[in-house]
Amino acid sequence: MVQQLTTEAPAYPVVFFDGVCGLCNHAINFLMSKDSAAVLRFAPLQGETAARMVPDEIRQSLNTFVFADSGRLHYRSAAMCRILMRIGGLWGFGGALLWLIPWPLRDLGYRFVSKVRYRLFGKHEACRLPTAAERARFLD
Repeated sequence: MVQQLTTEAPAYPVVFFDGVCGLCNHAINFLMSKDSAAVLRFAPLQGETAARMVPDEIRQSLNTFVFADSGRLHYRSAAMCRILMRIGGLWGFGGALLWLIPWPLRDLGYRFVSKVRYRLFGKHEACRLPTAAERARFLD
């Protein structure tokens, strides 16, 4: 699913994530390690940046990654594919291959994982706090 941003597009792509989800935090750590050009920025869905850019119904459900890039918001599996393609290299190729899977099937798998993620990976009491070195890549 893709939606036009209703606010001014940021100068960099932003990955919005559930800040208390263990799986989401692992995914952010993974993305930070693979994004060697440090192109991506990160913001919790519970934060102020998400409140300005992500529609309330999406933000409050906390069951999806949201990717803001080039004035558009991408959700669920489309967000994951676009994020991987933005990182580039072999991960970009993998994202492009995933993109070839029809979106209803991709989203079916995505929704299944999102329903069991707290049971499998846990839920934190608070949002992930970036280290001093990571702080510049995180938005509030």
